[in-house]
Amino acid sequence: MRLLLINPNTTAAMTDKVLEVARTVVSPGTELVGVTGRFGAAYVATRSSYAIAAHAALDAWAEADDGGFNAVVLACFGDPGLDGLRELCPLPVIGMADASIQLAASMGKRFGIVTGGDRWGPMLREFVASRGMSDKLASVQTVAPTGGDIARDPEAAMTLLADACIAAAKDGADHVILGGAGLAGLVPRISSRVPVPVIDSTIAVTRMAEAVAASRFDKATAGTFALPLHVPSTGLSPALAKKISGL
Repeated sequence: MRLLLINPNTTAAMTDKVLEVARTVVSPGTELVGVTGRFGAAYVATRSSYAIAAHAALDAWAEADDGGFNAVVLACFGDPGLDGLRELCPLPVIGMADASIQLAASMGKRFGIVTGGDRWGPMLREFVASRGMSDKLASVQTVAPTGGDIARDPEAAMTLLADACIAAAKDGADHVILGGAGLAGLVPRISSRVPVPVIDSTIAVTRMAEAVAASRFDKATAGTFALPLHVPSTGLSPALAKKISGL
């Protein structure tokens, strides 16, 4: 099995970290191939960088797709471009935030989210609402350092992250998601301080992608995620323009 892991942030070191953590949980024989966004923000932390990252995610898939993958992992919490990828891509596409909230909701009545970057608060509440799960969200807690900051200096953020997880538990979360590519692998360093289970979003998305790929679902031929009408485009990379035009 081969999984394509797309990081639409433009920081290659973050892609490497997510791959490192993801490879600890995949089955023997599963190959993970990572690709980093060619353009956009070093780390997505605003609405504008999120919008650009959606294009970067589609572009990265078009450039990397060689016909040999079994599923696509969108490795950016908040899942920029997720629904567009699901429309264009013939393979299952699993988003980091989507997988994490589905997992958390399956294990308890309410969940919390902790991530880096103050502006993610309303953005993630809107994302959860778009998935029809607002009633299951206890709270979103953000810390001031962005995911990029945390990835560069995780030790400086440990107490902030642990305290945010504790706050989410006090708000009624049965499980707390530690969300973001920049926070991959940090759960063991704070879980003993938090009174409820903490979910690593990288592990959640990797395991779900592997399970979905093994199920071998067919591409939809009708409905929201069927292949779109093919139309000419301008200014896109040749690879993405080819995917959208259906050539």
